[in-house]
Amino acid sequence: MSVSQLFDAAPAAEAEAPLSLTIRRPDDWHVHLRDGAMLKAVLPFTAAQFARGIIMPNLVPPVTTIAAAAAYRERILAARPEGCDFTPLMTCYLTDTTVPDEIERGYREGVWAAAKLYPAGATTNAHHGVTNIPKLAPVLERMEKIGMPVLVHGEATDPAVDIFDREAVFMEQEMLPLLKRHPGLKVVIEHVTTAETVAIVRAHAGRAAGTITPHHLIINRTTLFQGGLRPHLYCLPVAKRESHRLALCEAVTSGDTCFFIGTDTAPHLRGAKQAECCSAGVFGGATALQTYVQVFDEAGALDRFEAFASENGARFYGLPLNEGTITLERKPSRALAAVEVEDSEVVIFRGAENLPWSIGEVRP
Repeated sequence: MSVSQLFDAAPAAEAEAPLSLTIRRPDDWHVHLRDGAMLKAVLPFTAAQFARGIIMPNLVPPVTTIAAAAAYRERILAARPEGCDFTPLMTCYLTDTTVPDEIERGYREGVWAAAKLYPAGATTNAHHGVTNIPKLAPVLERMEKIGMPVLVHGEATDPAVDIFDREAVFMEQEMLPLLKRHPGLKVVIEHVTTAETVAIVRAHAGRAAGTITPHHLIINRTTLFQGGLRPHLYCLPVAKRESHRLALCEAVTSGDTCFFIGTDTAPHLRGAKQAECCSAGVFGGATALQTYVQVFDEAGALDRFEAFASENGARFYGLPLNEGTITLERKPSRALAAVEVEDSEVVIFRGAENLPWSIGEVRP
């Protein structure tokens, strides 16, 4: 299937007053592409919307070495649709045994753009992650020295902590002390889900930033149970109360430069989602920009969308802005319900739903 066939436009008669918005091509600063058949199936959706993506390293086994990162990058490039210019930006999976010299060499050689810090056991394939963050100090000090960002999955892993409180507990017990110990370290707090974390990002703006997903902008914890348990909306961090969702919407539309796109698009096969023990992850790569721009439109903040989507992240990472453009059109569209992966499929977030915005022309 070609990229142009990924979306099925709704009938023109349903369209609202014509409006289009052309912005600099955006980037996705948090992407799970997986590997093998899954990679080939899901990559075209992200590449249809974004020029670059920060690629998460939690494969099996995780991407912990320069050689593994370079090889994974080549597999991603080989999986791109014909004519596609999507650029993967690789990351290193931090462990208790990560060596500072390897981190610095990989960063200086341009193999990876950042390193990902998963508290051990926090999410999908995070059991190889960091068990004691203060003991990672030599690695973080080296990253601080060379200007390499650390990307943090901010959730406590103590099973005694309520799942809805795990982000707040991690911020208090781990993130704030980390920011204090390493005042020059560039930190991205990934997939922010609470008003309190929004405030922490703002308080440390300049050296800290936050990514916010499209699904956390439109679902809350009640949504997970509307009409019954909805496993395809289950992710980590889990969606929170409506007050937190509203705080996220305010943050992204505020114009604050410390927030930018990170879809956390995370595909799992239907069988892994509709299972006795459901896998965590929402596959939103196909409907990300349509969802983000809808939030900005409803907030009357379309004039701030380009900065959030296309500028803030690149500037935080110290990368040049993209040269091309993408046009978003206020006319109904409908994404596929699911994408086939071998003999199974991955359900698409908001798939088969009439969306008020569509993806228009992309100019490299």
